[in-house]
Amino acid sequence: MYFELLADIPFAAVALAFVFSLLVGSFLNVVIYRLPLMMEREWQAMAMEAQADGTAQLPEPESGEPFNLAVPASRCPQCGHRIRWYENIPLLSYLALRGKCSSCSARIPLRYPLVELITGLTSAMVVWHFGLNAQGISLMLLSWGLIALTFIDLDHQLLPDRITLPLLWLGLILNSFGLFTSLQSALWGAVIGYLSFWSIYWIFKLLTGKEGMGYGDFKLLAALGAWCGVQQLPLIILLSSVVGVILALALMLLRRHQASNPLPFGPYLAIAGWIAVIWGHDITDAYLQLFRI
Repeated sequence: MYFELLADIPFAAVALAFVFSLLVGSFLNVVIYRLPLMMEREWQAMAMEAQADGTAQLPEPESGEPFNLAVPASRCPQCGHRIRWYENIPLLSYLALRGKCSSCSARIPLRYPLVELITGLTSAMVVWHFGLNAQGISLMLLSWGLIALTFIDLDHQLLPDRITLPLLWLGLILNSFGLFTSLQSALWGAVIGYLSFWSIYWIFKLLTGKEGMGYGDFKLLAALGAWCGVQQLPLIILLSSVVGVILALALMLLRRHQASNPLPFGPYLAIAGWIAVIWGHDITDAYLQLFRI
């Protein structure tokens, strides 16, 4: 009933998606920061267990508190001030605090409100395009996952299986009901998406002895293929290459990146996949009409 009411008032649905997704963006900031640290702790524990014949324990923070996505509570990294609930309202708290910690006045990174804003805007755009229905809600989930992957890859050159694999399975499950494409197209999109980058990886490694990309890129393209279908894979690869070249040139012009330093490919792939899943058919149809294929 509520969804039908919102369907009759598109602006209300878009506004609701924007506000709710700001809250999700605040949680994504936690995921982006803590998930790689959690994985590192687990890797350290596995190494210790291997060395100590299974007697090692999972390392905990110096305070002895558990460390996961729920605890400990968010704190200022400079002074340890515990963030109060009214200091953690998306966007508004950052503006009210003027981007500074209320205790020590340390600068709050712009990254946090930026992630919240991107999450809100992408979700609002999805709902504006598809509505607040099964497609719109599903694509909001995909958007949130891609945002988390983008920033984790920028920070650590890592695309965690804990995000890519659930996205892959979710795409296949949704398309088993034909939500975005047929199950056959989704299945082959996942298979060919993985194998295409896997093949490029090994060809490049055999020719140069270097690794040109990581296995996380294979899995992310497989996940996008599971959502969009095999027919959208060429568009995703083309768009990701274009986005990568443009952003790399922009960073070098701004002197924030050296040409010899590797850039993670995951963010470009995530941006291209998000564009393809929303406007892929429109872009393909426009291309075919332009060249009258």
